[in-house]
Amino acid sequence: MQFKQDKNSFFVFIEKNEKVIETLTQFCNHHKIFTGEITGIGAVKEIELGAYDPIEKKYNTISYPDTYELISLNGNITLKEDEPFIHAHMTMGDHDMNILGGHLFEMKVAVVGEFIIHRSNTTIKRTMNEEIGLATWNINKEE
Repeated sequence: MQFKQDKNSFFVFIEKNEKVIETLTQFCNHHKIFTGEITGIGAVKEIELGAYDPIEKKYNTISYPDTYELISLNGNITLKEDEPFIHAHMTMGDHDMNILGGHLFEMKVAVVGEFIIHRSNTTIKRTMNEEIGLATWNINKEE
């Protein structure tokens, strides 16, 4: 992994075969990025995507072992259990230009991974919302 910083923006290049979410989470931890925005493009493989089922209160997941274009990754960084947590969704395309997407659990870089993180000067924590079944933003509650 390589990076360059410009004030509150970080340009992160993730190397071939590195895990994306794991690497970015470690990067955020190391650079004390606890709240922010993340975007990315590249070519990825070994992807695990999910879609949340609100009735069952669980993710349905599918794994994609092949190489895909990472057309767009969008997400946010907040604190969950006092650690940086990346909540990201992605759109990917195959070599026939078919598009898939969903909630990203993990993936590896197949060729290149280019990500931009914008650090916020505020802190947002996630807490468990039992009604929804997920840890959600806790921005209106006092700490």
